[in-house]
Amino acid sequence: MDGMWLLSGACIIFTLAMFSSGLSDLRVMISRRSVDNIQFLPFLTTDVNNLGWLYYGLLKEDWTLITVNSIGASLQSLYIVAFIVYTAEKRYPLYQVLLSLGVLVLGYMYFYLWVQDVDSRLSQLGLFCSVFTISMYLSPIVDLAQIIRTKSTKCLSFPLTVTTLLTSTSWVLYGLQHRDPYIMVPNFPGIVTSILRLWLFWKYPQDQPFYRSLQA
Repeated sequence: MDGMWLLSGACIIFTLAMFSSGLSDLRVMISRRSVDNIQFLPFLTTDVNNLGWLYYGLLKEDWTLITVNSIGASLQSLYIVAFIVYTAEKRYPLYQVLLSLGVLVLGYMYFYLWVQDVDSRLSQLGLFCSVFTISMYLSPIVDLAQIIRTKSTKCLSFPLTVTTLLTSTSWVLYGLQHRDPYIMVPNFPGIVTSILRLWLFWKYPQDQPFYRSLQA
């Protein structure tokens, strides 16, 4: 039982640390009153992902999932609001938000009205969330290819890479412990891509002693 509480705590701490990486972007937006060089789509897709897993956690009555994803969704929503407030072009991000809300409402109506069996609802929702999470973890592959071509890791965040690795590993163990493949399987790509990023930091270290020490 103590091991389960420790694993649950690790999942919460590491995941919230990963979600909190957006606080630096939030600070930049507020201080500069601008969204220059800040991408909107990662905030939105992570928010949708959080809301999907939050519903899954509610159906399973899993308080680890509920805690992580309710806080995560709140943080991503805060980032989204700040982006819309400080961007000069508000129409396109607002359109994306409304479209995402429409998809979420339709998805909720489908699972609530058409899928009456709770087990079927859990399996279908778990499959959807798993596919969405895998696509999020694999989406930076194009950026990694660009890093290999340019031999520069300046666009990568080392702390975020480490927290992503710890987060993915803890959720794989959590899913294994609970015999839940929908939690376990989609986090494997997070481990793989994080290890690949660490290799890139070692191969192409940034021009700072901290990163050069990775080659030692």
